[in-house]
Amino acid sequence: MAYPSDGKSNAMKRVLIFAAVGEAGTGLALLFLPSHVGLLLLGKELTGIASPVARVAGIALIGLGVACWPGPPQAGMLTYSAAVTLYLAYLGFAGGLSGILLWPMVVLHLILTALLIWASTSEKQQFSL
Repeated sequence: MAYPSDGKSNAMKRVLIFAAVGEAGTGLALLFLPSHVGLLLLGKELTGIASPVARVAGIALIGLGVACWPGPPQAGMLTYSAAVTLYLAYLGFAGGLSGILLWPMVVLHLILTALLIWASTSEKQQFSL
């Protein structure tokens, strides 16, 4: 017997998948073509420091897309944290950018990534007992 909430649940799942694809797609565009996205959205190309900031926003949107996809929402935070760790470290090493908070943020996100992985694996082990 189908419950009335089943239809709403399926509708929500479809809406979340649609949102996930849209956000992740926008995030990928910001990550790889930030200046072009700026031109299309705002009528001006993103230049200078706006491009790395737009790329971090793109990484966040990809993480949001992963979180909206059916599955564990912590996967979205793990995706964001791991990707932003790598990108910020890249900016520090190869991009020539290094503000006072860059390396503390890299370390913070590295720790957060490790904690998310640890929590995810310990949660799986707990359920398999």
